[in-house]
Amino acid sequence: MPSASGPVAVASASAAAKAAPSVAVGISPDLYPTEDDLPYEEEILREPFKLKGWWRYLVARAAAPFAKRAVIYERALKALPGSYKLWHAYLRDRLDHARPHPIDHPAYSSLNNTFERALATMHKMPRVWVLYLTSLLDQRLLTRARRSFDRALRALPVTQHDRIWPLYLRLASLPACPVETSLRVFRRYLQFDPSHAEDFINFLISANHWQEAANRLASVLNDDGFRSVKGKTRHQLWLELCEILTKHADEVAGLKVDAILRGGIRKFTDEVGRLWTSLADYYVRRGLFEKARDIFEEGISSVVTVKEFSVVFEAYTQFEQSMLAAKLEAAEEEGAEDENEGGGRKSGMDKLSRKFLDEFWLNDEDDTDLRMARFERLLDRRPELLSSVLLRQNPHNVEEWHRRVKLFEKDPARQVATYVEAVKTVDPMKAVGKPHTLWVAFAKMYEKHNRLDSAEDIFKRATQVNYKAVDHLASIWCEWAEMELRHNNFDKAIELMRQATAEPSVEVKRRAAADGDEPVQMKVHKSLKMWSFYVDLEESLGTLDSTGAVYERILDLRIATPQIILNYAYLLEEHKYFEDAFKVYERGVKIFKYPHVKAIWVTYLTKFVQRYKRSKLERARELFHEAVQQAPPEEKKPLYLQWAKLEEDYGLAKRAMNVYDEAVRAVPNSEKMAMYEIYIARAAELFGVPRTRQIYEQAIESGLPDRDVLTMCMKFAELERSLGEIDRSRAIYVHASNYSDPNNPDFWKKWNDFEIQHGNEDTFREMLRIKRTVAASRSQTHFILPEYLMQRDQRLNLDEAVDTLKRAGVPEDEMAALERQLAPGPSTAPPAAPSTAPASANRMMNFVSAGVEAQAESSRQQAGNNEDIELPDESDDEEPDVQIAEKSVPAAVFGELGKRAAENNEESSGAQGNEQLGALERIKRRRQ
Repeated sequence: MPSASGPVAVASASAAAKAAPSVAVGISPDLYPTEDDLPYEEEILREPFKLKGWWRYLVARAAAPFAKRAVIYERALKALPGSYKLWHAYLRDRLDHARPHPIDHPAYSSLNNTFERALATMHKMPRVWVLYLTSLLDQRLLTRARRSFDRALRALPVTQHDRIWPLYLRLASLPACPVETSLRVFRRYLQFDPSHAEDFINFLISANHWQEAANRLASVLNDDGFRSVKGKTRHQLWLELCEILTKHADEVAGLKVDAILRGGIRKFTDEVGRLWTSLADYYVRRGLFEKARDIFEEGISSVVTVKEFSVVFEAYTQFEQSMLAAKLEAAEEEGAEDENEGGGRKSGMDKLSRKFLDEFWLNDEDDTDLRMARFERLLDRRPELLSSVLLRQNPHNVEEWHRRVKLFEKDPARQVATYVEAVKTVDPMKAVGKPHTLWVAFAKMYEKHNRLDSAEDIFKRATQVNYKAVDHLASIWCEWAEMELRHNNFDKAIELMRQATAEPSVEVKRRAAADGDEPVQMKVHKSLKMWSFYVDLEESLGTLDSTGAVYERILDLRIATPQIILNYAYLLEEHKYFEDAFKVYERGVKIFKYPHVKAIWVTYLTKFVQRYKRSKLERARELFHEAVQQAPPEEKKPLYLQWAKLEEDYGLAKRAMNVYDEAVRAVPNSEKMAMYEIYIARAAELFGVPRTRQIYEQAIESGLPDRDVLTMCMKFAELERSLGEIDRSRAIYVHASNYSDPNNPDFWKKWNDFEIQHGNEDTFREMLRIKRTVAASRSQTHFILPEYLMQRDQRLNLDEAVDTLKRAGVPEDEMAALERQLAPGPSTAPPAAPSTAPASANRMMNFVSAGVEAQAESSRQQAGNNEDIELPDESDDEEPDVQIAEKSVPAAVFGELGKRAAENNEESSGAQGNEQLGALERIKRRRQ
């Protein structure tokens, strides 16, 4: 079959080529099929009504010139006129071909004709319409485009109109499009989609069609179901309408502008100032200046925020200023015209009219002074208007009413009117501030003008007001009484206070209870402020009996304060009623608790001691005991000190010591150290220094903080050192080391100095060993050292001791002998004492033994150890030997020290050889 069809196709193609010149004269030979086109031509000849062959042909010739491809498109569309795919591809190719050319090129005419031919069959295809309409818009063929848009809307179903209208609106928005055409297009579009009314309104505004724009905005705002597609709120739309109405008042008619703006003022409270100024601006543009002034006055008298007031007032001042400036300019122009006309040109009638009407005030057109006065009056009224705004925000603001009254300092009548309005407006239950101050200031204003009867009437009315707090009503009564005192009406003042403090009758209380809400007039008789003022009046103007009755009434009402108790007692003391005063103190300490009763106790005890001294000592002790029992620990110290002072001055010293001893146990830990210091100082002064030893021991064992214990031990050691008890002092230092930090330089330096002055090598080495022990016990790392390292450590400690002795001023030869005597040997046996060593090298000066060593006289002689201290000769003259008699000190003087010395002697007598014990070993043995 292919072999048979090939020659036939070629012959037909050649025959067509030969016959072509005779059929279509003037067609370029390039448009005819070539040898490469033969396969496609054969296919379309076999199946001319199938799209597949034609589409393959077009795809294969995609790079061919547009003219040749157009021939293929035309042949294909002639065979398949209803193919959307062919038409769409053909139109796109024609668009691409025409786009590089100017719009007046013939290619565009051919393009439009092709679109028209396509729409003959493709009129239901919206994509073809979109391509056609877009091309017409690009060619700016407005009339043809408008008609094509109408055809498209008629041809397509309504569901596909949303693809056409955006292009149609683009046409309506073109500058070259007539306004009337655009309006008709937008109106038709709103029938299709009413939600896009804002686009139409924006177009109307841009086209200066203010009347229709205002009508459309009004209809949108009246439609409760309208939702802005651009996200605008109703408030923004309302402001746009107000702006159109006010700025184009002459061009908008048929709308009730005043009603619309006032409705916006009521509805949108956050833009009240702008709406008021817009309404006034509307009347200004219409030339109704007096109406605009009335609007401004109404605006500033109705706004409720300072921000809105500032907006309206600023616009008002600009309006008045512009009116004044316009009047001045008009007057200048009239004067210039009169000068140009000249006096001789005026007619006789004009001269006669001017002669009769010049002096008539109604004919005076020059109201410049009036406008100036009006402008100045507006500026002067600003503080008053601003005060009105603040009071509209909160009419119960008391401080703002006071500031408003100060604005009318030079106008008493306005002040009275303001006070009357204030006391009528302010609700005491809602007031911000103290509402009674309005009544007081109102009455004082009348008092300032010497109208006491009116001031009394004001106070009388003020006492009948139901205030929120009792203190407010009490202040009214006190101010009324003070006014009477200022005018020397003393009896009336006392009578007023007696009336104010009178308790309501039972009937009145029953009636108030029936009403439910008990007024402050039922409670004012218990006001402490009023009773304090009353008792001051009685003390100044009354008698002792009347004053005492007032104090007793205060105590009966159980409203007394510690100061009232003290004042009552002072009053009785001034009149020599001491026992009655002490009874008042007794009542006070029973009524109040700590901390309020502290002042009463201190004053009571002080006054009692000053009054009776030693005559009622037992009663004073009972009072002090009761006071310290009631006081909390942190308040007991001053009471104990005062009690101890009483015992020292008028009692027994032993009792004073008992008080101090009780005090150090009762006060809190933070005050124990200070209390012990006072205790020790007083004991040393009263009983001598040895008496303080027990107190020191008690303080050390009382559980003080480590820092305080260390301080107490150092003071105790210094005391023992001053008494010559070196061993006791050293033992205290050893005990204190348990509470010391190795990094504390003060303690170790003090112990170091002590050992240098009173110790020897053993005690010094013991001190260093204790220091190392304390450091090791407080460190976080523990080491176990070998024996040779311990021996080396001992050698280093010995070197350190020698250096310390050298710095202390000990001679070098004595230190060398001492080092040889104490150096550890290869064996553990103690070395024998050398017999040839000088006596001065065996015992160092200024050092004593660490322990008490006692040996029998016989053993001392056999050993031949002469330890007598040989003092160097201070002069060459030899003095005769003086025999000094020695007398033993009674053991009672030393107390426990003597017993411990005897025990040490017994221990040392049982020791072998010359073995010496350190201070720490002796303390351990004593404890065992």
